[in-house]
Amino acid sequence: MKKGTLFLIPVPLADNAAHKSFTPFLVDTINSIKTYIVENEKTARKFLKEAGLKTPQSELLIHDYGKHKRGSSLAPFFKELNEGVDVGLMSEAGCPGVADPGADIVAEAHKRNIKVVPLVGPNAMLQSLMSSGFSGQSYAFTGYLPIDKGDRAKRIKDLEQLSQRYRQTQLFMETPFRNNHLMEDILKNCQPNTMLCVACNINAEDEYIKTLPIGLWRKEKVDLHKKPTVFLIYKGN
Repeated sequence: MKKGTLFLIPVPLADNAAHKSFTPFLVDTINSIKTYIVENEKTARKFLKEAGLKTPQSELLIHDYGKHKRGSSLAPFFKELNEGVDVGLMSEAGCPGVADPGADIVAEAHKRNIKVVPLVGPNAMLQSLMSSGFSGQSYAFTGYLPIDKGDRAKRIKDLEQLSQRYRQTQLFMETPFRNNHLMEDILKNCQPNTMLCVACNINAEDEYIKTLPIGLWRKEKVDLHKKPTVFLIYKGN
């Protein structure tokens, strides 16, 4: 029996950003699928409604891949795919599989010889890189830095050195309620001529994206508390 296709469906990064995120192919895709694997069912249903889903939501089969379901067998998520049914995979925000637990589902799909189709959509890492003015030829996303203040300071300095050595843009992030603390540590531990881009609330109405040398950032006042933010540093010389 021919297996179904796993469609990787991006979700808007912010409230009221839906119109910036949809493509005709995405709309056509969600209207051809009735089975989904999602990180957050409530968010997924809201997105599908905003994206123009014509199928009654009562007819949808939604598998919840939230944090309480991870670590168990992935087999139940692939029942429909193995039966030839197309399935959509959605993160809570952004692209599934990128800094997202959905990567486990995608990896399992490859193991099972299931076709994977990524759709175009919002991605905080790539959009922040696009907006930074930094090198897009060589870049690395580190994810979350250590919570311990000493370990975090060392990691920031290490990333700065890597950026200089390889002329490589370094991207990282923090839990939103700790953003201001991370910003303070970056300003304290990086050299004045190192470039820093702060990309906050991408696609939201209060989107804030700014690039300055560390020396000038030290004169700025910015509040990033509880706002999804990507930090990028670049030291090319």
